[in-house]
Amino acid sequence: MPMPVVPPKPRPGDRVAVLSPSSGLPGLLPLPYELGLTRLEKEFGLVPVEYPSTRTMGATARQRADDIHAAFADPSVKAVIASIGGDDQITVLPLLDRELIRANPKPFFGYSDNTNLLAYLWNTGIVGYHGASVMCELGRPGAMDPLTAESLRAALFTSGPYELRPAGRFRDTDRDWADPATFETEPETRPGTGWRWHGPERVVEGRSWGGNVEILAWLLMADREIAPAAAYDGCVLLLETSEELPAADEVFGILRAMGERDLLRRFPALLMARPKTWSLERRNSPEQAARYAREQREAVLRALAVYAPDTVAVFDVDFGHTDPQLVVPYGGVVRVDGLARRVTVTY
Repeated sequence: MPMPVVPPKPRPGDRVAVLSPSSGLPGLLPLPYELGLTRLEKEFGLVPVEYPSTRTMGATARQRADDIHAAFADPSVKAVIASIGGDDQITVLPLLDRELIRANPKPFFGYSDNTNLLAYLWNTGIVGYHGASVMCELGRPGAMDPLTAESLRAALFTSGPYELRPAGRFRDTDRDWADPATFETEPETRPGTGWRWHGPERVVEGRSWGGNVEILAWLLMADREIAPAAAYDGCVLLLETSEELPAADEVFGILRAMGERDLLRRFPALLMARPKTWSLERRNSPEQAARYAREQREAVLRALAVYAPDTVAVFDVDFGHTDPQLVVPYGGVVRVDGLARRVTVTY
């Protein structure tokens, strides 16, 4: 498969589209959203441009597809950023005009349900960026985490290698976005745990693919935006789980299905994000959270042992639903150095 196009980068002063390809949650919870817009302007020097469905709860798939088309077709818009994720972006994909988007490549930033659009761009031959939604990362209470801000700035404005590094502190707990007091203080964090390496000590460099495990399962079930298995030969697999906190057995089942589809062995390296272990609906104790993370890691290792025993795996990389969040190119080059224990991405 030919190398994809790396879209031109925006510069301070440029207009960037802020879309809701999944949920129109900015209309329901405006506080983190408007804080994120303010930071895009004041801290990154960009001019956010909203579209008709950006703040519309219950927008139809057609309305969201129209906004995506408008953002990519507008020559004055230099990047596209998702407001947040959701759970039905898969219904938007069949409505997209691939030739329009291919003819107007732009950096797209999003994750979670936006795995749909990232996989679509991968098949369209355009590098995307996994991470940095407006409400979660840019709208973080107190201030943006410095690690997130540095990574996002590098991904937005620079080209070339960028070394990822473990977070010194992190969090996966949340506070009520409807409460203004939430945004007046820094959220509580706890000490980072570093990365966990598994598998052969070798260097793998390849294009990245993957995203949210639950969304990948839906794409696999619908057989949508999944290329023939050989297309992923030599690629680096990115996997992360959401605030839905899927059980370890469910994660194993999804990876087993990928293995049975002859996909898993195609990836000589895997970056597994630090899992979110707490949600407003499931307020796990520290002991429960640690057990959840351990059981998920063991489930992934079980699947690798059966289907991809030679894969180099790195666990607890900060690019998923936890904070801080590193931006990782999707379809771009990722280098996993199992000898030096380093991970470098190319923005």
